[in-house]
Amino acid sequence: MPDHHALGRALNLFDTDPLIGAGLPFWLPDGAAVRQALEDYIHAAERRAGYRHVYSPVLGKRELYEISGHWQHYRDDMFPPMDCGGEQMVLRPSLCPHHALLFRCRPHSYRELPLRIAELGGMYRSELSGVLGGLTRVRAIQLNDAHIFCTLDQVTAEVAAALAMIGDAYAALGIRAARYRLSLPGPGKKYVAAPCLWERSIAVLTEVLDDSGMTYEAVEGEAAFYGPKIDVQVRDSVGRESTLSTVQVDFYQPEQFDLYYTGADGAAHRPVMVHRSIIGSVERAVAHLIECHGGRFPAWLAPIQLAVLPVTDAQGAAAAEFERRCRDLGLRVVVSPPDRGSLGARIRDHRLVPYQAVIGAEEAATDGVALRLRDGRRLGPLPVAEALARIGSLLAAHSGDLWDAASEEGSV
Repeated sequence: MPDHHALGRALNLFDTDPLIGAGLPFWLPDGAAVRQALEDYIHAAERRAGYRHVYSPVLGKRELYEISGHWQHYRDDMFPPMDCGGEQMVLRPSLCPHHALLFRCRPHSYRELPLRIAELGGMYRSELSGVLGGLTRVRAIQLNDAHIFCTLDQVTAEVAAALAMIGDAYAALGIRAARYRLSLPGPGKKYVAAPCLWERSIAVLTEVLDDSGMTYEAVEGEAAFYGPKIDVQVRDSVGRESTLSTVQVDFYQPEQFDLYYTGADGAAHRPVMVHRSIIGSVERAVAHLIECHGGRFPAWLAPIQLAVLPVTDAQGAAAAEFERRCRDLGLRVVVSPPDRGSLGARIRDHRLVPYQAVIGAEEAATDGVALRLRDGRRLGPLPVAEALARIGSLLAAHSGDLWDAASEEGSV
């Protein structure tokens, strides 16, 4: 498994500059394309699962984090407050306090629950320089976060649904979980003192894990300060383990923010708050994808999905028209003209691109294309419309296959 630090830079996905600062990588065009594809995927998956998307500020008053408990339990990892107009403002270390306020700003009935709120938003951690590295440990984080406000009767199903979404995402991304961890409180860390709330949260997560038949390990000392978690662990190129995805059950913050909904009996009831992140931070997710695929991303995620290779200058017009049709379909495409080298050299230059479309005299004359797949397969001449329809279908399905096995007649 390659190291994402070196490979990500070699593939022109991301870089850093000392004038911006440590732990603050920037995305180059190809990396931005991977990131955007990943964000589009999770955004669509959340919509299908009934989530509604929001935007919230990256700043909040210090008082907000005192109420949420972050100031008391997480202050060492937060950036210092900024004085602004007589108030102290803080870069948020987490999105959950903002989402609690989003829930609180309108009255809610039991008929609206579960209410699923999602945001791909920025948060900031004052990490020590010694632990920063590439995309895996950064100071400015874009988190695929969501919070589900539900009744006690609904919480088990919501946790199970979140775990299922994680499994679906890992299948589409080609990721394997190293292990599932039930993260519990332990000695040596600061946790909210609410034993009854901890017991209820742990019982819910344990029930879901046991019912799933999933193998997991219970580990003390890894819980969030306000509640236990299910953490999905992955390993990097040197075997170091980190958390990518997480599901948490929280009875604490609904009390802190005095959240309630009106029940069928007309009385006020406290919701349960489920925190979940399907792909974790975009930065850590892309770092892991670089390493586990070695730059050979699934076609739907690849920064360049198709390279057009005219054999000679005479096919330049046909190549340009093919490129236009690809762009109209939303494909990420480049043309590599003959002045870039021999056909063989250009094929090697684009060896990480899922599809290479060779256009020679015959193809230009018949509105056809000869496709070469990244895995070495070569497909006989196909009508352009048919080739693009098949590619588009696989990309839309987020398939890990480059070609439909039932459609390989004529491959050589």
